[in-house]
Amino acid sequence: QVQLVESGGGLVQAGDSLRLSCTASGRTFGTYVMGWFRQAPGKEREFVATATRNGGNTNYADSVKGRFTISRDNAKNTVYLQMNSLKPEDTAVYYCAASTGYNGPNIQSYRYWGQGTQVTVSS
Repeated sequence: QVQLVESGGGLVQAGDSLRLSCTASGRTFGTYVMGWFRQAPGKEREFVATATRNGGNTNYADSVKGRFTISRDNAKNTVYLQMNSLKPEDTAVYYCAASTGYNGPNIQSYRYWGQGTQVTVSS
């Protein structure tokens, strides 16, 4: 089974930037589609961004387009989420997830999940 560990969350002010990382176990990282999702207190988990196996095709939620960038380094078994111009509404626990082929916003299509990292943006 794939194990995913997120890092890089923290407390920042509106307008600041953060870079989240997610490192996976094993030597088959390059075979997975990777995604980022987030969940605010009392809210449903929602799609943020995904990247195909080589990172060449990406998808973003409308709420983060132009501000967030997903990328991956398969040699390091790591996927990143660069978050710029952060807003208070970005406050949530951010999770990375892996799919065996699906590339899109459907949460239930992602088989493996990390434990999450907290991002808090103050106004």
